[in-house]
Order: sequence, then C-alpha cells, then structure tokens
Amino acid sequence: MGGKSKQIIIIGAGPGGLASALLLASAGFRVRVLERMDRVGGRTTTIGDQGFRFDLGPTFFLYPRVLESILGAIGRDLHREIDLVRLDPQYRLIFGEGGELEATPDLDRMRAEIARLSPADAEQLPRFMNENRAKMNAFRPILESPFNGWGDLLSPDLLRALPHLRPWNSLDGELRRYFRDPRIRLAMTFQSKYLGMSPFQCPSLFSILSFLEYEYGVYHPIGGCGAVSEMMARIAREMGVEISLDEGVEEILFEGRRAVGARTRSGVHLADAVVINADFARAMTRLVPDRLRKRWSNRAIARKRFSCSTFMLYLGIEGREDDLAHHTIYLARDYLANLDDIESRHELSSDPSFYVQNACVTEPGLAPPGMSTLYVLVPVTHQHPNVDWSIEGPRFRELAIRQLAKIGLEDVASRIRYEKMVTPADWDQGYEIHLGSTFNLTHSLSQMLHLRPRNRFGDLRSVYLVGGGTHPGSGLPVIFESAKITSRLIAEDFGVSLPTISDARARSRSVEPARASEKLIEVS
Repeated sequence: MGGKSKQIIIIGAGPGGLASALLLASAGFRVRVLERMDRVGGRTTTIGDQGFRFDLGPTFFLYPRVLESILGAIGRDLHREIDLVRLDPQYRLIFGEGGELEATPDLDRMRAEIARLSPADAEQLPRFMNENRAKMNAFRPILESPFNGWGDLLSPDLLRALPHLRPWNSLDGELRRYFRDPRIRLAMTFQSKYLGMSPFQCPSLFSILSFLEYEYGVYHPIGGCGAVSEMMARIAREMGVEISLDEGVEEILFEGRRAVGARTRSGVHLADAVVINADFARAMTRLVPDRLRKRWSNRAIARKRFSCSTFMLYLGIEGREDDLAHHTIYLARDYLANLDDIESRHELSSDPSFYVQNACVTEPGLAPPGMSTLYVLVPVTHQHPNVDWSIEGPRFRELAIRQLAKIGLEDVASRIRYEKMVTPADWDQGYEIHLGSTFNLTHSLSQMLHLRPRNRFGDLRSVYLVGGGTHPGSGLPVIFESAKITSRLIAEDFGVSLPTISDARARSRSVEPARASEKLIEVS
C-alpha cells in the first residue's frame, strides 16, 4: 500500500510527534498533528514575556547526531537549520558538603578538576570513558530497535550487550567501580535526574548518560531548546504536514480495537493510524476506554512507578550574571535525605538540590539589554497527598530563592522583573502530565524494553506511541530515537519504505565527538 493514500494523526506536537511527522511525511503519508496548546513543542517550548524568553522544560541539548540523522533522512542539515553552541564548561557542580567542579569535555582539564577533589579518582577517568564507550556501542542497536515482546530479549544485539550490563548494580554502585569520592560519583550520576530517578535506584546501564556528555558535548541551541521544536514544525509545514494548534483531542475513535480517528471540539478527524505523543498515562486514561486496554488498564497504570516532578521558577532579573555558568547544579549537603524526601517520604526538603540555567551568559538576546534570565528547577515529589501546592507553593518559592545564595546569587529577590512559577500541580492540571511526573514512567528494569509501553501499542490496533512514555525512554535524544522506531514500524505496517540511517548519513554530515577547541559546533 502506498503512503500517499494513508492519513496519520499525531496527538501532540512535542519533539517526538514533530520528528515522527517529518519522517512519515517524507515517506508520503498525509500527516496531521493535533496539539492542545497554542504553540508547538509540548514541554520543549519557549515561554516568557516583557522581553524575557525561557525554555519551559529541557535546557540541555545532548547527542545531536540522533536529530541530525532524522533531518538528514529528509534531505536537511541540522546545522544549517539551527545554530548549536557547544558549552565549555558544560556546567558547574557545587557540592553542599564542600567543593565544586567545572565539568569540561576537555578530558585533560577534567582530570585536573577531579584531582582537586580526589587525586586517586582522577586516574580512573580514562577507564570510565573507555568502558562506557564500549557499553554505548554495544547498547546503541538496542536503543534503536523496537521491543515488541519477550522474544526480542533473545536478539543477537541484546545478547552481545549483556556482558556490559550489571543488573545487580545501581548507577551509584556501578560508579563505585571507578570513583571513591562520593562527590565524584555524584558528578557522574546526577544525570539520572534526566530520567527523574535517584542514582541509587537507577539501573547501571545509564552510566552512558554522563559518558555521552563528555564524549559528544552539551549544547545550547540559539533560541533555546524550544527553537528546535519550532524549527521542526516549520520544516514539517513546508513538507505539507498540517499542524492544528488549540485543537485538544477529546477521544480516540475506535471500530472494535482499531483506532479510526480522533474527536476534537472542531469535529471528527479520520485516520488510518493514530500516534500518541501526549503523556502516556494521561492519554490512556482520558482518551481510550478502559475496556479496550488489557495490559495497560487504569488499574495496571495505577500500579506503575512514576518519576519525580519539578518545582520551577522562571525569573527575569535586573543585571547580568556573567560569573555564573550557563548551567549550575547544587547538590544538597545530605543528598540521600533529599532523595528520600522526594521518592519515599514525599515531603519537601529544607535543603533541596537544584539547578539553574543562566542562558544569557551564552545568548544575551534572551533578555532585554542589561538583564538576565534565570531558570530554576528543584526536583520534588510528584503529586502526593502529603504536599498541598496551593499552600506550599509560595513557601517553597521563598526557600528556592534563598537557596540561590548557595551558588552566589544573594540578591535575586529585589531584582526580579518577571516571574512565573510552575508546581507539580500545574504540571498535572495545566500541562496534562499524570501526577505531574515530568519524566514519565521510571526507568527501572521492570519498566524498560518490552516492559515499557510499546511503540506499536499492543493493546490496540493502529495505535502507536512516541515520546518519553514508550521505548527507549525519556530525554530529548532518546525521544527522537523513539520517533525513528515508531515511524519505521508504521511504514512497515503499511508496506512503505523510510529512508535508512545510512541514507541519512550519506546526505548529512555526522557529528563526531566534541573537541575542546570548538565553540560553534563543527561537523566532519
């Protein structure tokens, strides 16, 4: 069957939905994206007012080769469509128990940074990089392939990768093989927060996250990560994709177990297949009748483990902060207690870890002249009866602003000219994220590979998933990978060919590991 006669509806214009739209349109499908919000990007969008612009959600742009391959497959070059600035230092870590570390992709300088805190650990950095390079190479085919059932666990790729996987180890346990100083382990494991997990619970596989940062770099897209979403939407429209904003889906329409379209307030939109890019648990419980879902019924979803949430402040302030890094992470003095407050006790900590983006140090145009944007993120419990955000929101806002003094920002309150606050309740109710769990289902071993909601959704026919709630998982490069997997499955099911990765690389230059001498990303 030819793609041109087939209509695909994508629910949600997040990064995964937009990337899927590009690939499916390139294969000749007629694609329509239905987006509830008034702008594209989902959480990867731009917000602000009064001349201040912020990313709503993701601010770290990692491993651009995945998006590069998607654009290459449709005949575009990522680096001609958007400017990517490689950051050096990538970020600054400040430890509540004492000391700080400037993370740099220059491994000689990074060894010197580690040596200031722990000379013996500095000598382990090359071994960490070499072993995780081998692990990444072994697991790349797994992260690029669908897992449709138990049988896929017997794939040759997975069997070859098993020697690199130590399932009995947590991420922190894995890092103990290299580093003795707990601060160095935190520097190499805090990235588990990209998945909304504690390094003491996160599987050892995810040591590849910090490896990717040092091997391939951390980037700032000019305009922010939201500009990446806008770029994809622009190209999609040029390819004939219809993107309908303010068009929230009220229900998915079925004939038996087969999806045949979606209903919005403007009417019925018929389709040969439906791709769900909305939050998985919220979309299932709101848009699909429980009786049609066996493995992922409402009861089954309620038993699953969901990630933490985030408390957000978007502050436009008077003055420049040129001595503050683009990314700064403060790690609580009692990091374990802070994690227990988030994941077990579901309470708010008195000394929480937090992250601040000072994007104007790289891109001054994100604020009016002489001013700065501060993006403040505090990991907190997802929605829980222990915390009433209508009461705790203002109190926690005061605490968050006081915490900024721990990274050298002592007079922020008097300089605020623009402010927006987002709590877990806002993520839940305003942004339609189940429990306000901003990183979706946790990435425990019991919720990975075929045990995660599958890209070709098994409970229903003609329904596919893309985004952080399906395989491979959360984080922008992984979400882009899910778009490649899902689009390939749709094309196979309709007998249509997508451009292969080798085709994409022939038409687009591939990103090599970052070099310390670069400022603007160069491609070979």
